[in-house]
Amino acid sequence: MGQRPYAVSTIALKAGPGAWAAHHPYPQRTPVLRLVFPGLQVLVSTTSGDQVTRADLDFAACLAEQAAAFAAALEQQFNERASA
Repeated sequence: MGQRPYAVSTIALKAGPGAWAAHHPYPQRTPVLRLVFPGLQVLVSTTSGDQVTRADLDFAACLAEQAAAFAAALEQQFNERASA
């Protein structure tokens, strides 16, 4: 297997009581996606400041699409295990 052109980190974010997500729009800067888990908070932004680019929009659309697919896969797995 060849080398990846980027570093890879895997973070297991344990959902449960107290886990939630929210987006925070700001009038004078780019929005922030906030993921909160017991003992950990992750803030996601595509850029600092207010210079939103086409790449930011493309990434946000990809993130939304992949988050929906992730939720659907979790729901399917949960339902399969619940009916077993």
